Amino acid sequence: MSNLEVDVFWSFRSPWSYLATPRLRSWQEQYNLKVVFRPVYPIAIRTPDFFLQMNPMWPTYFLQDLVRVAQFLELPLTWPNPDPVNQFQGDDGRPRTSEDQPHIYRLTRLGVLAQEQGKGIEFADEISRLIWQGTVNWHEADHLARATDRAGLNLSELDQLVDRDEQRLEAAIEQNQVAHEKAGHWGVPTCAFRGEPFFGQDRLEVLLWRLKNEGLTAR
Repeated sequence: MSNLEVDVFWSFRSPWSYLATPRLRSWQEQYNLKVVFRPVYPIAIRTPDFFLQMNPMWPTYFLQDLVRVAQFLELPLTWPNPDPVNQFQGDDGRPRTSEDQPHIYRLTRLGVLAQEQGKGIEFADEISRLIWQGTVNWHEADHLARATDRAGLNLSELDQLVDRDEQRLEAAIEQNQVAHEKAGHWGVPTCAFRGEPFFGQDRLEVLLWRLKNEGLTAR
């Protein structure tokens, strides 16, 4: 039985991506399904002016809804320390994206490499759990190395490739971002199946329904 394939456009800074990932990983294990992990840069990097234009009510509702959904899914959720994207508060109280970004570029490039080695969604799941489940200073000590190992990969080897292949990896991320837009949405997580986008972790059950209608079978 051949696998169906789903592209997943995903960000290491997105809590919604984190909340979606355990289900996507379990589906790949449970069904004849290939989850193609396609990491993109978060909106704070791609469109930093977003935070200057948002409705002032947006942050309050965003956090309220995020906590509620995490509780519903029974997944721990704590805002990362440090944040994968380095931002600061402007004089108007709105966030600005710093030029110095010590985490998000490395994480996203590592994600591309993980997919190339056939462990993309596994890496995304383990790293996002590390970041979003309350590990303080997740970037220090051996936290990332141990999470990478749980995904079946070696962080030291991946970091060497990140240093060696930076331009190629940036081109791959750009290709993901172009494909993301072509899929029909700009937000993450977006799953794309046969030209049809499914935006948000709350559309995953609809995606699963579509996949089953298109012949998805259990392993």
